[in-house]
Amino acid sequence: MNTLEDEAKDVVKVLRGAGFKAFWAGGCVRDIVMGNIPQDYDIATDATPVQVMGLFRRTIPVGISFGVVKVLADDSEFEVATFRSDGQYIDGRHPVEVHYSNDREDAMRRDFTINGMFYDPVKSEIIDYVNGQRDIKAGVIRAIGNPRERFNEDKLRLMRAVRFSARFGYVIESQTRKALEELAGQIRQISAERIRDELKKMLTGPNPSDSLDLLSESGLLKEILPEVAAMAGVEQPREFHPEGDVLTHTRLLLKNLTRPSFELALAALLHDIGKPPTFSIRERIRFDNHCEVGARMAEAICGRLRLSNEQTDLIIELVRDHLRFKDVQRMKESTLKRFLRRPSFPDHLELHRLDCLASHGDLTQWEFCRRKLAELGPEEIRPKRLLSGRDLIELGYAPGPLFSRVLSFLEDAQLEGRIQTREEALALIRDHFPINPLS
Repeated sequence: MNTLEDEAKDVVKVLRGAGFKAFWAGGCVRDIVMGNIPQDYDIATDATPVQVMGLFRRTIPVGISFGVVKVLADDSEFEVATFRSDGQYIDGRHPVEVHYSNDREDAMRRDFTINGMFYDPVKSEIIDYVNGQRDIKAGVIRAIGNPRERFNEDKLRLMRAVRFSARFGYVIESQTRKALEELAGQIRQISAERIRDELKKMLTGPNPSDSLDLLSESGLLKEILPEVAAMAGVEQPREFHPEGDVLTHTRLLLKNLTRPSFELALAALLHDIGKPPTFSIRERIRFDNHCEVGARMAEAICGRLRLSNEQTDLIIELVRDHLRFKDVQRMKESTLKRFLRRPSFPDHLELHRLDCLASHGDLTQWEFCRRKLAELGPEEIRPKRLLSGRDLIELGYAPGPLFSRVLSFLEDAQLEGRIQTREEALALIRDHFPINPLS
């Protein structure tokens, strides 16, 4: 069975066999130079889109106006782009026109030197017109050519510079960084969906705390997430937060993230956004109702970033309830079990662990919940109902709001171990709820 690399090499060989120049391009070449295994392969060629589609049986013209055709192999797909130079950009993303050109000119239109190399898989040679190998060796993110021009062509490159710097632990070259900081306000020209997708890569990739630092230092953070930027300098009570202000706490929390979902990572970033607007000083610094305020703010941010309803609901829940753990050892047994059985509880537990590690370091409540989960079986956390709504009707109760109260009351009794049988359930509701007969 062919590997992804084999199939990518075969696409190049077909193009070469037809007399065209063809190389691997972009991120896969960067990965090869770094000694990493590419997760995907893009191909650049001097064949036009029409010529590419004539050579392969299964193709999709995904961006034919920009010279891009998707070639479908047995188990994979590859973007094949014609060498091009770009005309003027007027929307901060797309050139008004493109001109088919050669590999050197194609390299010069790309974003950063580390992404501007080609690789010949037939000869096992790197084609490097932009000194990308030099910058990888030196650990530098450098725009190709004039940094302001590169950023003005596609404003999302402002965030990509931050992401690559954080991901690889590279410094941003001085002129590139200067242009990044000067143009940071223009990131607002980019669609919310593209900002969201880039933010997702930052938060779920390597070194998300470094991404937060660079977003803050460059001025991008206050443009895309002013609610997070507002956490800088907001003091916290030292007995609970010896680490410093709210943004410092959040940065430390992100530093401990390990392969999180985007929802957990974004909730970690937003969990304390309610603190700046609720800051007050009485006998000590307080943030009254900051969880509820933060949940409403998180909802607005999720809407702004065009997250799905399901994603939004989970993030709101994580932000709103992240302090519930302080009460777990004092909760009624029924309340605790309902908390533990939430489908989202693993995310709640992990956010609590991260929150503790980024502040006082006390994992007592986290350990308590872990023990409880280990001790309790599924039937103890989610017991089968002893009575149903149909049973209540047969007993003479009228359908309505009382039903949910009765059933919830019975479930509390089950979860607390006060009843275990249908007979005990019947006796309990007769004692606590007067019957409202149907006739």
